[in-house]
Amino acid sequence: MSGRIPRSTYRLQIRREFDLDAAAGVVDYLKALGVDTVYLSPLLASEPGSNHGYDVIDHSRVDPDRGGSEGLERFATAAREAGLGVLADIVPNHVGIATPRLNPWWWDVLTHGRGSRHAEAFDIDWDAARGRIRIPVLGDDDVEKPDLGLRIEDGELRYYDNAFPLAPGTADDGASPGVVHARQHYELVHWRRGDSELNYRRFFAVSTLAAVRVEDPRVFDESHAEILRWLREGLVDGLRIDHPDGLTDPGVYLARLADASDGAYVLVEKILEPGEPLPAHWATAGTTGYDALGDIDRVLVDSAARTALDDLEAELRADSPQTGTADWHRMIHDGKRAVADGLLQAEVRRLARLVPDIEGAEDALAELLACFPVYRSYLPAGLDHLHEAAAAAKRGRRDLARTIDRLLPLLADPDHPAAIRFQQTSGAVMAKGVEDTAFYRYGRLASLNEVGGDPAELAIDVAEFHRRQAARQASWPLSMTTLSTHDTKRGEDTRARIDALAEVPELWRSTLRTLRTLAPLGDGPFESLLWASLIGAWPLSRERAHAYAEKAAREAGTRTTWTAPDEAFERSMHALVDAAFDDESVHRTLEECVGFVQAAGWSNSLSAKLLQLAAPGVPDVYQGSELWNRSLVDPDNRLPVDYAERRAILERIDGGELPDLDETAAAKLLVTTRVLRARRDRPELFTRYAGLDVTGGAAEHAIAFDRGGAVAVATRLPLGLERRGGWADARVMVRPGHYVDAITGVSFSGDALALADVLGRYPVALLLREG
Repeated sequence: MSGRIPRSTYRLQIRREFDLDAAAGVVDYLKALGVDTVYLSPLLASEPGSNHGYDVIDHSRVDPDRGGSEGLERFATAAREAGLGVLADIVPNHVGIATPRLNPWWWDVLTHGRGSRHAEAFDIDWDAARGRIRIPVLGDDDVEKPDLGLRIEDGELRYYDNAFPLAPGTADDGASPGVVHARQHYELVHWRRGDSELNYRRFFAVSTLAAVRVEDPRVFDESHAEILRWLREGLVDGLRIDHPDGLTDPGVYLARLADASDGAYVLVEKILEPGEPLPAHWATAGTTGYDALGDIDRVLVDSAARTALDDLEAELRADSPQTGTADWHRMIHDGKRAVADGLLQAEVRRLARLVPDIEGAEDALAELLACFPVYRSYLPAGLDHLHEAAAAAKRGRRDLARTIDRLLPLLADPDHPAAIRFQQTSGAVMAKGVEDTAFYRYGRLASLNEVGGDPAELAIDVAEFHRRQAARQASWPLSMTTLSTHDTKRGEDTRARIDALAEVPELWRSTLRTLRTLAPLGDGPFESLLWASLIGAWPLSRERAHAYAEKAAREAGTRTTWTAPDEAFERSMHALVDAAFDDESVHRTLEECVGFVQAAGWSNSLSAKLLQLAAPGVPDVYQGSELWNRSLVDPDNRLPVDYAERRAILERIDGGELPDLDETAAAKLLVTTRVLRARRDRPELFTRYAGLDVTGGAAEHAIAFDRGGAVAVATRLPLGLERRGGWADARVMVRPGHYVDAITGVSFSGDALALADVLGRYPVALLLREG
């Protein structure tokens, strides 16, 4: 075990088209960029064609499509020779079962049922289906057929291209496929029954991802043997833990992992609600950075736009299937309750089966889940969240008060099965009800509808930003920070341009009115979100725009859904997207708005990048985002990266070029490489955090902090700064001394540096103290 702690990371999405050997081929570029550690997406064998790797089918080997064990060894050798560390993403919560025969554990359980040696690896409620596992796979045309459309072939039960095992001896008498099916340890049911009748725990509402009981020591050992070998043999230095909130007890899991890995560097993909602390007792260096992302976005948003944006949202809701006022917290509740009653009803029903003596438990549990204020508790820690949820649920549903009072002692008992499962379920309800529902229904400022964020918090001022960064430095200095990931709803530069719209709310209102007149859809908040996203990502291909619109509309669920698409609405929606490209008036309106905020978006992008890279924590650069990342939701945020282009720009920069701030994004790569190199080569300058005073009439347009010798200065609200005529007499107060801007190479001396000089070339500067 190396004990190495990263100073920065660079996330690579490893897949068949960009395998470990391809990753080894960019190691020299990453070193030149200034990266300290390469951060890899999941590597274990996964479903064929998976572009993410979170559907692991075999814990014992590296995915051959991603390069296999030999590929990992070659990559690790290349990283070591370049002096880079390696951080690997792992998935302890669930496995892929879309193709049952490819997952040896799952295949064995389907074959032998409760008698399988792997039966205890999965979280299955056998009694709920009379000793069988329900698998939601049958189509509409087959459920009434005597044999359900099944056939027996090559010793397997087949349903179209799906193959399932036969329990020993169950087909020896030549019985019909329907009769043989009735003898199995599994029951194939209509696909719609999964959300209400499934009897195995899954990842969120994805029935092809079955949860595993990693709390079982044998399951932990068998699922982590290969991963621990990577650490032991120096192939990787640290781990990123996917979805810890799905585990029975994340704290116990992390402690066991720390013991097994000799205290290796570990991060958790924990989504924190605003103001919620990461459990201090966990054996982790911190989160994967969504909390930092939210702080950076909000300090770049103009709080003065609140009233205008609120009024616009109210106006839009008047032409929408959504009723009532734009109350974000009510939208959260309603979205979560709809999920508890729909997509995740099977999970709520299983909870109710754990408290059979309490009448009406299902309704009360669903309401408690809808009212739960954070993703989950970690009993006995977080008991106050349960009481907060109970109080809110009883206020909203007085008819449930007695039932809730009966449930509370059980849900508060860390050892009660209902309490354990409630904690595992509440995070799934939050994720599906908020990230994948409410985020697509609220259009006030689309850039804030982001993982780990609270769209109700429009903006924070500089003082609050400083407070939050100082707290990070004091509590979790080795936690990751990020601006873009494989899961963000919009890439960092898409959001940066949308943030600029808050500086010109009347322009945005008039633009949106024109677009809605030219290409009406009849769903105001969704149209606002869709047009803002297109403006943020523009220019983009027609195909990308159509794919985003369809996913966003179906996730919102106000006019169309994944399971019941509204063809008429979707035709109108796709016509709207086509109008952005084909209708001269729509295209011109869109281009004019983009043109007005484009330069401000560039400024916001560089400011966000500097703040993230220079602030406390371990900054991650998501693959390719050293240039503009104007991606939208997955899979759009997992597109191939042109490293030849990035190498060429870096070579020009290293040759002395100071590129203009323009659409090429070369200036962003300049900022990225200079700050990464400073953090790698001058770590002694990044040991503390202190917000710096800025004086003068334009002071509100700057953010400045001292990391212990490295002074970061960034511009905020650039359109307002332009309207007031620039920096004028604004100065940043620093410790007396001599400084060199790592970005431009320009030197400065003194204790009150004029921002007109410091930010004369770019909207950001990183001043390194000399001597």
